[in-house]
Amino acid sequence: MRNEKAKVLRSIRPIAPGEFPSAVVMGQYGAGTAGGAAVAGYRDERDVAAGSTTPTYAALRLYVDNWRWQGVPFFLRSGKCLPQRATEIAIRFRRPPHLMFPLPAGHDLESNTLAVRIQPRESIGQRFEIKVPGIEMSRMAPVDMEFDYSAAFGGTDHDAYDTLLLDAMLGDATLFTRTDEVEAAWTVVDPVLDWWAEQRPADFPNYAAGSWGPAAADALVGSVGAKWREP
Repeated sequence: MRNEKAKVLRSIRPIAPGEFPSAVVMGQYGAGTAGGAAVAGYRDERDVAAGSTTPTYAALRLYVDNWRWQGVPFFLRSGKCLPQRATEIAIRFRRPPHLMFPLPAGHDLESNTLAVRIQPRESIGQRFEIKVPGIEMSRMAPVDMEFDYSAAFGGTDHDAYDTLLLDAMLGDATLFTRTDEVEAAWTVVDPVLDWWAEQRPADFPNYAAGSWGPAAADALVGSVGAKWREP
């Protein structure tokens, strides 16, 4: 498993210098509302410089150059002061070349999505389009199916460190990051950080606390006709 994790990181295509503006979005939150309470902007936080250009949000478009994922864009995003804390992997399926059911003019189907929630509640969800019962063949609607570990098996939640401590005692290193994996990961990230160090963003803050990030991030994923999934 650790060999495969390092292998996929080494397969990530480096972002060419001229592609950074179209493949990377950085953000910093301003004043807003989160959890029903007013939140100050990052630059108004204690010990933060009034003109700080430290990002609190990042979104990337990456490609994995191997035979399985060739040509498939991977979009990653992470940020502070978003509507909720969640870690998940969402797979958005491509539209087939033909449709089983005819659609009225101007209508389109939403892409099927498979979402794997890692935390805080481990679950697997699938969203897909289905024909609405009835004689009309063109009426479609999205539906959701979800498997939740806690709902299925009861109170099985435990701290992630419980597993790591047990693995350490058992001598199982599967979940631990190996040196070559760390180096491969920094090989991907370092050029982005170097490029950003030379930037002087004029639009910070560019998203409100309690929102899902800057509009430029929506445009980034929208460049391939997709949109971010909101957990």
